[in-house]
Amino acid sequence: MASGRVVAMPGPELFDLLRRYPDVEAPDLVAVDATDRLLLDEAAAALALAGPGEVAVVDDSYGALTLGAVELHGARDVRVSQDLLVGELALAANAERAGLSGTYRSLPLVEVAAGARVVLVQAPKGLDALREIAESVAAVAAPDVTLLVGGRVKHMTHAMNDVLRDSFADVSATLARQKSRVLVARRPQPKPSSFPRQQWHAELGLTVCAHGAAFAGTKVDIGTRALLAALDRMPTTGTALDLGCGTGVLAAALAGSRPDLQVVASDQSAAAVASARATAEVNGLADRIRVVRDDAAASLADGSADLVVLNPPFHVGAAVVTTVADRLFAAAARVLRPGGELWTVYNSALRYRPVLARLVGPTRLAAQTPKFTVTASTRS
Repeated sequence: MASGRVVAMPGPELFDLLRRYPDVEAPDLVAVDATDRLLLDEAAAALALAGPGEVAVVDDSYGALTLGAVELHGARDVRVSQDLLVGELALAANAERAGLSGTYRSLPLVEVAAGARVVLVQAPKGLDALREIAESVAAVAAPDVTLLVGGRVKHMTHAMNDVLRDSFADVSATLARQKSRVLVARRPQPKPSSFPRQQWHAELGLTVCAHGAAFAGTKVDIGTRALLAALDRMPTTGTALDLGCGTGVLAAALAGSRPDLQVVASDQSAAAVASARATAEVNGLADRIRVVRDDAAASLADGSADLVVLNPPFHVGAAVVTTVADRLFAAAARVLRPGGELWTVYNSALRYRPVLARLVGPTRLAAQTPKFTVTASTRS
């Protein structure tokens, strides 16, 4: 075909087209899983009755739910909210690959379910994330909405039912299939949102704000604390980037302690970006911190930072995948000016120091415990 696009195909053929790119690709990581298939099967009857704009999808990993609803069940004008930017980019690429571009719209979580009669959700990792999804859907969906939340059985708990019951009167579970299960919620009971939550940390002099899907919530994780302990040894002027900023704790600490430092906070998670903005605002630092949502600092210019602080993730789902950190190390190297520094904290067992030396430059040990290592790498 002259356009290079693939004509959409039904059933398994459509799923065979889907890829994870630009997220991590690996033999044990897939773009479509048993939960996607079960959710679409369980929702089939409801999808058949839904009109244009009445189907919403939340946290579709790479597009299987959205494109499956369109191609297999005739859904039109599907609305999608994905926390992770790589999920949005993968969905767009998969839609183009399958000839289904223009069949969906990407929207913020608070808007995605407005008037929806069917909402499909890939179960998030945490209960707070599920709570914010449930509250958002119940607040704006149609009174006869059916919310279907699918996940792997080993990750689903009775507490998830309780969370859904806080926003829906009727909650039930389907039979398991291929180690996946679906929770079905009906009869929404709208209530004020619980998010963002706030917590004052006296030892830091900061209030931390968090939306449901933000890593560590309003707590300050031990890796971030290790970087905070090294703050006084980091550069004090120029531009600093909190790469993978989460709730913006490091960005707020840098901006609050260094008046001559311009601070940028970047994350691919919509929940993290909203949390970091809220953290900056509540601490009176909104005019000092620029928060951006992008993938691996893609929106930042080469050689534009003097300091990068990074607490990289090392899990993709349940898999330990070091290439996630490798992408962020390479991103830090790209945005750092020659002589700029990357300060990184990581699980000591991962031994990232040789990788940092190769991707960024000379790397010295700044602090180490049996569990965590902090290093400083100078851009060569």
